[in-house]
Amino acid sequence: MIDKALLKMLVCPKSKAPLKQVGNKLICEVSGLAYPIEDGIPILLVEEALQLEQGIDKK
Repeated sequence: MIDKALLKMLVCPKSKAPLKQVGNKLICEVSGLAYPIEDGIPILLVEEALQLEQGIDKK
């Protein structure tokens, strides 16, 4: 789990929009990308992100 204070500072490197944590990923609803969290470290590289499909439940 990412610390809440840190999560408030993190933004999507592509869209600069805020991120929200869902499981072991950080989700950007603007760019539609999901960034993995590995061993508690967010991997905020666009080339490592997964593209979200439209209609996916992001809760």
